Amino acid sequence: MSFRIAVTGAAADAARRTVPTLVSDLVASGITALDPALWGPEAESEAAKRLGWTESVAVSRPLVPEILALRATLDEAGVTRIVLAGMGGSSLAPEVITRTAGVALTVLDSTDPGQVLAALGDHLEETALVVSSKSGSTVETDSQRRVFERAFREAGIDPVGRIVVVTDPGSPLDASARAAGYHVFNADPTVGGRFSVLTAFGLVPSGLAGVDIGELLDEAEAMALAVAVDSPENPGLILGAAIAATVPRRDKLALVSDGTHILGFPDWAEQLIAESTGKIGTGILPVVLDVDAPELTENLPDLQILRLVDDAGTTIFPTDGTDEIRVSGTLGAQFLVWEYATVVAGRLLGINPFDQPDVEAAKIATRTLLDARPEPAPAAFISAGIEVRGTAHVIGAASDLASAIDALLEELGPDGYVSVQAYVDRLQLPQLAGVRDLVAQLSKRPVTFGWGPRFLHSTGQLHKGGRPSGVFLQILATPQEDLSIPDRPFTFGELIQAQASGDASVLAEHGRPVLTLTLTDPTANIAALFGALK
Repeated sequence: MSFRIAVTGAAADAARRTVPTLVSDLVASGITALDPALWGPEAESEAAKRLGWTESVAVSRPLVPEILALRATLDEAGVTRIVLAGMGGSSLAPEVITRTAGVALTVLDSTDPGQVLAALGDHLEETALVVSSKSGSTVETDSQRRVFERAFREAGIDPVGRIVVVTDPGSPLDASARAAGYHVFNADPTVGGRFSVLTAFGLVPSGLAGVDIGELLDEAEAMALAVAVDSPENPGLILGAAIAATVPRRDKLALVSDGTHILGFPDWAEQLIAESTGKIGTGILPVVLDVDAPELTENLPDLQILRLVDDAGTTIFPTDGTDEIRVSGTLGAQFLVWEYATVVAGRLLGINPFDQPDVEAAKIATRTLLDARPEPAPAAFISAGIEVRGTAHVIGAASDLASAIDALLEELGPDGYVSVQAYVDRLQLPQLAGVRDLVAQLSKRPVTFGWGPRFLHSTGQLHKGGRPSGVFLQILATPQEDLSIPDRPFTFGELIQAQASGDASVLAEHGRPVLTLTLTDPTANIAALFGALK
């Protein structure tokens, strides 16, 4: 079988208790039959236009020869490097596909000017850009496209032969790209962004980069029957029940890559689960962890551990004394099973897994700040060269960096979590990811880590719409060099600042504690930050 699941402990209890009802309610076959009533009357109108992902393998097959033909054309033109401008599902899916296949793909899912400049400055003469946006109006992707168009023209390269667009039919980007003469792939409009891995959004950049996308579709197709049948052995039903039906509910899900050949899968699953389930005061918080993460030895009662392995075993409910979920399988099979499991979890949680009602609030706040472009609010104080800002309860009792961090963690309840959000150039400051483990050691609670602004298209929905138990640590960096955006009144530096400030304001409006640390000299400030956390 191309997918295996083993569940023990609380997860096994949840599956034993819940799966028979899911089977008798014909949930799996209902999903496959595109039944929008499975998530209740309030979700029905949205679900009616968002179930196309169940048919993605068949719908996407005709794309494969077109993608391969374009790849051959680009090869003949000397293109050896593919850059992907995309956010959320548009970038996370191709990233895991190409990493697992060992194929190079430059993923540009940041508005940090340094990271954009790095993408522009690497062998531009051998580069093609894939612009990937479902709505066709994503501000990050639009800005990235504009600077690449300018760079191509300044280098004497016709953008028409170097820019490929993936978008929904009829979107603003669809119209403008066709008018400009770009090669356009239309994706299935009945598939939401986070479910789009097996559509043009996942396949076009991956195929152009050199992945065998036909094999990926074959892997998914091999699982299609197993997830569609109303059977107690349906892995989608088992996984959905295991992550959403524990009693009491374990609403934090540790995603641990533990020997699997698949690279980066938890980052893709994080968006799928968080954005699908985190709303109306509930949700499952994915926590991406390494095998030696502090949380794994804390025995946290609200943390369900799930390990991605290369052999999960052959039984569904083993009794080996552990208390966890183990899954294994081919990449295509994993994608399809997790999509089914996520919408099953949505049914069990009583929410609509297809909308994202709280994402737009941060976008509106960002647009407002970009329109006005006010001066940044003055720092409450500066400690070790780091500007410190935050909500009143956090800053009120703080006098230096260490006390500000302590004040934030004091707002953390016994069932809470910490979200670390790094709005920085992750190519220049990869070591900043080490903050996650230090905060976990301090807080003794689950800690998520997200690179900004990409997490706004991922866990950002759950932060505002899920249970109000999170505290938020923003880390910003003063850019060493800024970059203008053609025909826009703001720069990339101003854009990423507005995105961080906008999200902080929305979190504060929702009553979430926020601490914002701005590194004025990132290289020099890192040591002070790590020192305060220790």
